[in-house]
Amino acid sequence: MNPVFLTRVVLRNYKSIGYCDTRLRPLTYLVGANGSGKSNFLDALHLVRDALAGSLDNALNERGGLAEVRRRSSGHPTHFGIRLEFTLADGKQGHYAFKIGALSGGGYEVQNEECVIDGIGKGPFYQIERGKLRRSSESAFPAVTADRLALVAVSGLEAFRPLFDAFTAMGFYNLNPKLIRELQKPQDGRLLKSVGENVASVIGHLERVAPSRIETIQEYLRIVVPMVHGVERKQIGPMETLEFRQEMSGAQHPWKFLAQNMSDGTLRTLGILTALFQGNQDYAPSLVGIEEPETALHPAASAALREALTRASEETQVIVTSHSPDLLDDHDIDADSLLAVVSEGGETRIAPLDGASLTAMRDHLFSAGELLRLNQLAPDPDLLAEQDQKQSDLFGDSRP
Repeated sequence: MNPVFLTRVVLRNYKSIGYCDTRLRPLTYLVGANGSGKSNFLDALHLVRDALAGSLDNALNERGGLAEVRRRSSGHPTHFGIRLEFTLADGKQGHYAFKIGALSGGGYEVQNEECVIDGIGKGPFYQIERGKLRRSSESAFPAVTADRLALVAVSGLEAFRPLFDAFTAMGFYNLNPKLIRELQKPQDGRLLKSVGENVASVIGHLERVAPSRIETIQEYLRIVVPMVHGVERKQIGPMETLEFRQEMSGAQHPWKFLAQNMSDGTLRTLGILTALFQGNQDYAPSLVGIEEPETALHPAASAALREALTRASEETQVIVTSHSPDLLDDHDIDADSLLAVVSEGGETRIAPLDGASLTAMRDHLFSAGELLRLNQLAPDPDLLAEQDQKQSDLFGDSRP
C-alpha cells in the first residue's frame, strides 16, 4: 500500500510564501525556526480542505479574508495560487490547481481552476476561467460561479468524487488540551477535528469499529506516560469525555480519572496519537498534518513519538512541522524526508537539505537533531535559486 496522497505542492503568494515547489513523502518533516513559515505551508493545504468541506468564503474569512491570505510584499500581489499533485487510492495520478484574485471593487474571484485525473484526453478533467467552463471531459457539467471552487459542485459526478473525498478527508492538527479536557457534545467521530474538540467521539467510534486502533493508541500512550494504563470514552449525561486508567502506588487496581484531571502533556499526547491512528476500514484520513507534536512533551518521550509518526506513515501520509532537536535526534531518519524552512527578508523559503547536511546525515556523522542544534540544517541554495528561475505554471501538465 502506498500511503502518499499528495506528491507535490506548488504555492504562490500564500501568506509568507512567495513561491515554493515541494515533493512530499509518506512522512515529511518541515523543519525550521519559529516564525519561519512552516505553519503557512500546512495552512495552505488546510484551506483547500476547508474550502471544499465548507465554502471558499468561510475558509478565507476564518483566515482574515483574502488580504490576510495573499502575501504582503513590495510587489503587492493581488492573487494567490495552489497546485496539488496527487495519487488516488486506485493509483490514478493527476493535479488540482486554482488561483484566487482580488476584484477591483472589493471581494474576490476564482480566476482559474483546473482538475485533471490521468491526463487530458485520457481521464476526467475540467478547466474553468472566472466562473465559465472552458473545457471538460464531461458531457454534462453542473453550474459554476466565480466565487466558489467548482470541485464542490463537480463532486456529484462519479469521476471526480474520489478526489473530492480524498481532499476533504485531510486532517490538520494543533491540539488544544483545554478543549480536550472539557466535556464534549457527541459529534461525528470518523475524523478528528483540528484542535481535538471531538476526541471523545473519535475514541468511541474506534472502540466500536476498530478496537485494534485503540490498542495501538494505548500502547504508545503507556510509553510516553508510563502510569497511564488506558483510556476510553465516558458518557456523562448528554455529554461525553475521556476516562483514563492510571496506576497508583499501593492500589490493587488502576484508578480512574476523567480528562479534566489530566495534564496538558497527557491530553496533547492522546490527541496526537488519535490523529495518527484514527484510520480504519470504516473511514481513514488521506493525509494528517500536525503542528509541532513535541509541544508539552518531555524530551524523553521523543523517541516514542518519532516511532509513532513513522508507524502511522506506513498507512497514512503524515506531514509534521517541528523545531525540536529531540524529535529529530535519530540517525535513522531519512534525510530525504526533511524539508528545511527559512525566512529570508520576511519571505518563507522551503527546499530539501543542502549537500553538506545530506552528506552528514547519510554518513551517520550527525543526526538531524544534532545539525539543528548546531544551526546547520539549511535548505539547498541551488534548489532555491532554481525555484526562483524556473517557477512552474500552476496549470497544465508541466513538470519542473
